[in-house]
Amino acid sequence: MTPTRKIAVIGSNSFSGSDFIDLLLEDDKNEVIGISRSPEKSKLFLPYLQHNSPRFEFHQLDLNRDMAKILQVLDDFAPEYIVNFAAQSEVGPSWVNPDHWFQTNTVSLAQLINHLKDQKYLRRYFHISSPEVYGTCQGIVTESAPLNPSTPYAASKAAADLLLFTYYKNFQFPLVMVRSTNVYGAYQQLFKIIPRSVIYLKLGKTIELHGGGYAKKSYIHIRDISRGELLVMEQGKIGEIYHLSPDQGYAVRDVVQNICEAMNCSFTDSTVSVAERIGQDAAYIIDSTKARTELSWFPQVCLNDGITGVVNWVDTYWNEIQQQSLEYIHQP
Repeated sequence: MTPTRKIAVIGSNSFSGSDFIDLLLEDDKNEVIGISRSPEKSKLFLPYLQHNSPRFEFHQLDLNRDMAKILQVLDDFAPEYIVNFAAQSEVGPSWVNPDHWFQTNTVSLAQLINHLKDQKYLRRYFHISSPEVYGTCQGIVTESAPLNPSTPYAASKAAADLLLFTYYKNFQFPLVMVRSTNVYGAYQQLFKIIPRSVIYLKLGKTIELHGGGYAKKSYIHIRDISRGELLVMEQGKIGEIYHLSPDQGYAVRDVVQNICEAMNCSFTDSTVSVAERIGQDAAYIIDSTKARTELSWFPQVCLNDGITGVVNWVDTYWNEIQQQSLEYIHQP
C-alpha cells in the first residue's frame, strides 16, 4: 500500500515517542519522520526498529541548536500531523539547571509553533503535556483543573501549555493535547523505577524506596498510552486536552513488591526506605472520562502482564543492559 498520511514525531528517541512510532508503522498508510537530538539508539530502546520500514526516516536534530534545519525538514516533508514528545522531563534534576528545562520545553517550543502557525500543510499539532503541571491536588483531577506546578520541570511544561493555548485562541492553531500518568513498559529508560528494580534484583542490589515508597502513582502501560494518543491525534477536538489514566493507582512499594514476586525475590531483603524527594507531589488521580467517553479508549494491559513484559525484555537484552548506565544523564 502506498502511504497516504504524513506524520512527524519530534522526540522520536524518547520512550513514548519510539513506542508511538512503532504503533504508527503497523499501519501501511502512515509515512513517518522522526526528529531527536541524539543518534538513533539500538533495538534495546527503539521498538520501531523491528519494522525496518522504508516508511520511516530519522533526522538527528536538536530543538535548541538546529531549529532552522528542523523547520526546513518539516516544511519539505509537509506533515498533516506533528506530534511533539520532545522535553526535558526529569523532575529532580530540574532543580539544578532550571534554565535548561525552560529552554527546551518553553523557549524552543515558542520558536517552533510561531513558524508552524503559518503552515497550510498542518492539520493538527499534537502536544504531549504532563499532569505534573497540576502540582499537588486533592481527589480526582479533570482537564479543567488549575495549573499549580511544584517543580521547575512542571513549571516549564505549564508555561508551554499556556503558550500553546494563546496560539490556539489567537491564530486558530490546530492544537490537541494529552496529559498521561506514569507510563512504563519494555524499552523504557533504565533509571526509571520499574526497569531499574528488575535490573537491581538481577544484580542482587538493594532498591531504594523514596519516602518508603508510599507515594501512589497511576502506572499505565506504554502501549495503552500510545493507542490513546493515536485516537486523540485522529479524533480529538481541536483546542481540547485529554487525560489518559488507568483504572486505579498503586503505591510504588506495591509495584516493587509485585516485581519481587514475579522474580521470586524477597521484598523485605531487596528494598530499603530513604528520604522523600523535594517537590514530590501528593497522590492524586487524573480523570480520563473524556477520552473514555468521546474516543472509546480504555486501558487493556494489566500491571502484572506489563511487569512480566519488562522482566522478559530485561532478560532478552541482559548482556547489552549490563553495559548501560543505570543513572539519569543530563543533556542540556
